[in-house]
Amino acid sequence: MRHGWRFLKAFSAVLFLLVIFTGCSAAGGQAEGNEKVRLMVWSPSEDQSRDSGEWLQTCCKSFADMHPEWDIEFVYGIADEATAATSIAQDPEAGADVFLYANDNITIMTDAQALAKFGGKYQDQIRENASQEILNSVTMDGFLYGVPFTTNTWFMYYDKRVFSEKDIKSLEGMLQKGVVSFPFTNSWYLPAFYFGNGCTLFGDGTQEELGADFGGDNAVAVTNYLVDLIKNPNFVVDADGSGMAGLRDGSVNAIFSGSWDYGSVKEILGDNLGAAALPCYTLDGSSKQLYSYSGSKAVGVNAHSKYMVPAVELAVYLGSADAQKLHYELRSVIPCSTELQDDPVISSDPVFLAQNDTFDNTSKLQPFVSRMANCWTPMENMGKSIRNGTVTHENAAEQTKSMNDAMNSNGIE
Repeated sequence: MRHGWRFLKAFSAVLFLLVIFTGCSAAGGQAEGNEKVRLMVWSPSEDQSRDSGEWLQTCCKSFADMHPEWDIEFVYGIADEATAATSIAQDPEAGADVFLYANDNITIMTDAQALAKFGGKYQDQIRENASQEILNSVTMDGFLYGVPFTTNTWFMYYDKRVFSEKDIKSLEGMLQKGVVSFPFTNSWYLPAFYFGNGCTLFGDGTQEELGADFGGDNAVAVTNYLVDLIKNPNFVVDADGSGMAGLRDGSVNAIFSGSWDYGSVKEILGDNLGAAALPCYTLDGSSKQLYSYSGSKAVGVNAHSKYMVPAVELAVYLGSADAQKLHYELRSVIPCSTELQDDPVISSDPVFLAQNDTFDNTSKLQPFVSRMANCWTPMENMGKSIRNGTVTHENAAEQTKSMNDAMNSNGIE
């Protein structure tokens, strides 16, 4: 999310356990001779809410019914896809057996040797249900570390009463017709402009030794563009929910977010909801494509689980086509299962189409190399400095170089 990254700062305040004990068997009671299994499972609170249909509990009950050979006691815990990784890494022995996580947190867990690898028949099942691009998001050093259940990227929501399908192809065209709100000071979003003019992070995203390339003349040109963009009265900064609030009161006509905001946008715009991949912007007379970060959210297994086979089986089930379809029906979580790509209801969903189009055509896989951690704050500071006027045309080259130097530093050297 990086929708997932931004919640890590508040980790200590987010994670708590909601313990619910449920004994399950195929017959609804304990069957003599069944192996007793205790599985702790974590997910966001929305996946367990009665108002949202209790997706996790429903899936776990179905799983238990499918496996009468195990007498399963489920312990449900609440942790979002970002904070779960940090908790697992800090204390694997006390962590969940099965949990949901954002793929950019893989190295947090692998560095702690706390994330299980999927191999054999389980790897085959996962590969049959996902595209290679999705699989790449949970693969490191040739090993598969999760079961993807949705792509994780951001795209554009817009009011169809204000913008036509032609308008949304160009940011400048949109700014002539209505008000666009963009998370300018959020370092998961602002790199989109720099990627559009050829800047790179760690080569293809996996070549850590190549570092960040956000400091050349092409990057300076983007900084200069942003200095002018922030002054456009129809371009406003989306921070602390202001974009959604503006969409609600009509002062904003387009925002940039992901499927996690689908329900709220649908409530506001109804049939006027438009969703699309990212537009282009015009830099020095040339059209440049905006590129968002992309990744996935996946089901992971704790490498220290005492019940490894049931845990892996449950993870594969929670990422299955059936579980993804239920996730979509209950919470509008956009599925990535190849089996569901042609479902008539899902495939006609505008957010499904926008998210897939973005993932396939206007996004770059977010690097999860360790040095990526050094890139977030310098980019955030650049956005804030442009917004408050500290960065100007006169010092754009100097400030861009300083940003790039900071992205390539570990904060010590």
